[in-house]
Amino acid sequence: MDSFDAPDRYVSFKGIDCEGNSRRIIDRLHMHIDDPAKTNAFWERFRAKLAIAEDPLKRQADGLCLLCANIYYIADLFEEHDDEDGLAMLRQLEDECC
Repeated sequence: MDSFDAPDRYVSFKGIDCEGNSRRIIDRLHMHIDDPAKTNAFWERFRAKLAIAEDPLKRQADGLCLLCANIYYIADLFEEHDDEDGLAMLRQLEDECC
């Protein structure tokens, strides 16, 4: 993809899979926060919010909104656990979708 074809959220979300990108990060996030050695009260509450976000009738925010609103906390978690792939995915999400 050359610079003319690169997705640009400020022009259009066409070609940007924000839903898929957020789903992959949520899965990656669960890899960490589902581990009792890596979780804490914040992540327990965040996990509950993610569960509510899955239900369109109950949610106040969808998964993408939760990720974008907590991007720095998620980045800290990925950094703390040396998850370079998670950080790269998060940067892409922030650049393209948040």
